[in-house]
Amino acid sequence: MIKKTASIASVAALCLALTSCTTTSADSNVSADGADGLTPVTVGVLQIATSTTVQLAIDEGIFEKHGLDVSLEFGQGGAALLPAVSSGSMEFAVGNPLSLLTAESQGLEMSILSGYSLSYEHPTDPEEFAPSAIIVQEDSGIETWSDLEGKRVATNTLQTQGHLTTLALVDDDGGDSAQVEFNEIAFPDQLAQLEQGNIDAMWVPEPFLTMALNTDGTRMLGDPLRAIDDLNSMVTFSSRDFATENPDLAKAFTDSIAEAAELAMSDETEYVQAISDFSDMEVELVESLNLEYITAEMNPTSLHELNEMAVEYGFLDQPADLDALITTADDN
Repeated sequence: MIKKTASIASVAALCLALTSCTTTSADSNVSADGADGLTPVTVGVLQIATSTTVQLAIDEGIFEKHGLDVSLEFGQGGAALLPAVSSGSMEFAVGNPLSLLTAESQGLEMSILSGYSLSYEHPTDPEEFAPSAIIVQEDSGIETWSDLEGKRVATNTLQTQGHLTTLALVDDDGGDSAQVEFNEIAFPDQLAQLEQGNIDAMWVPEPFLTMALNTDGTRMLGDPLRAIDDLNSMVTFSSRDFATENPDLAKAFTDSIAEAAELAMSDETEYVQAISDFSDMEVELVESLNLEYITAEMNPTSLHELNEMAVEYGFLDQPADLDALITTADDN
């Protein structure tokens, strides 16, 4: 998506709006017992613009067409949604693949049902359209990935995909990733810490990326997620027991996501308006963001690379069993 300029104040307002979202659901006339033929399910999503696609599927009646009455629950991070899905308080969720690899390697049985998003539609798309990136101060002297050696880098939580891929790029560039200090700082607080000199770099997604780049004296170092081509930034998942015992519901959910993704990507104007409605922000502001490419397609090769990288850098003690983890709805 072509990026347009937005003020820092307006982007900050979007950050606030996204962190104050509330639970939403389909038509309130749908009965909780499914007497109208719809099956009630809860879907966990993050408080980010990308989650709009799930809301779009609710608003456009896509879930209803596939027999589902969906309620949304919002979480602060992908790992935070895992216990709710595992316990059965959520039937489905959207999260990052690394959290699921970690869960699988620790014996928490999950099923990746489909893809959900990619950072880019094509791996060769310009990095300036990255929906997440490492940001540094203009005068920091950090020009390449290896320059992060000996520096302090902020991430919202440790052992994220941004954390892992940054380590890999530092080493690939001839640096020593063991000498990079990572600090756990919430996305809304990172820019102030960078400006005060308490950190040297920060990894942020939209809308915090646009907010940072619209601040004088900052610039993008690069997008660490490009360390792995076509890496799914987000996927859909459920517990393995639920997917095995409810194959029709799993397929109805992933079919709905695929249909909503196609709708979102086929009409940029409509998608921008949907994000505006979802976040209660002006359309002009939404147009200033670098948005992820929404697709239900999944790239298993990239997940294998992520799995190997996670073991190499000690994020996983042993490789996750991807044959068990990747159980698409069509496999059931």
